[in-house]
Amino acid sequence: MGIWRAGLRLVLGVGLILLIWAAPAMVNGQTQRAIAAPYFPPPLSFSNAELKGRDFSGQELRAAEFSNANLELTDFSEADVRGAIFSGSVATGANFHGADFTTGMLDSVSFTRSDLSDAILVDTILLRATFEDTDITGADFSGAILDGALARKLCKTATGVNPKTGVATRASLGCR
Repeated sequence: MGIWRAGLRLVLGVGLILLIWAAPAMVNGQTQRAIAAPYFPPPLSFSNAELKGRDFSGQELRAAEFSNANLELTDFSEADVRGAIFSGSVATGANFHGADFTTGMLDSVSFTRSDLSDAILVDTILLRATFEDTDITGADFSGAILDGALARKLCKTATGVNPKTGVATRASLGCR
């Protein structure tokens, strides 16, 4: 009989522990369930990838890496690419309309004949990037790091106001 009682106590004890552990907590008189910490997957890497013509429009690609990638004719319109790295990539003819590049790294990227209209490039690194026949209407370059010669060149065609930030393209580039 002693072993039976010990086993029953063990089962009841474990059951009580599980009941307390799984029970909702009371916070300020309201029942709260434990919430698991959010899962953040590792950043996507498309380094050295052949992505010509791919459709990334509207996608969340925060902190993704597109270093040395072929992004010709790729669609990133309205994409969330905050903190993404595009170093050394070719983005000829790509569509970045309304994309959010905040705090991204776009150094040494060729944006020839690309659409960067209404893009948000706040606090983005754009050193050695090229913009030949690139539409920057309504783009916000506030706090962006770019070569002085590039800023002067972009000022020649800068127009519009970014619809999300309300900042004029010319003002964000420091045009005179």
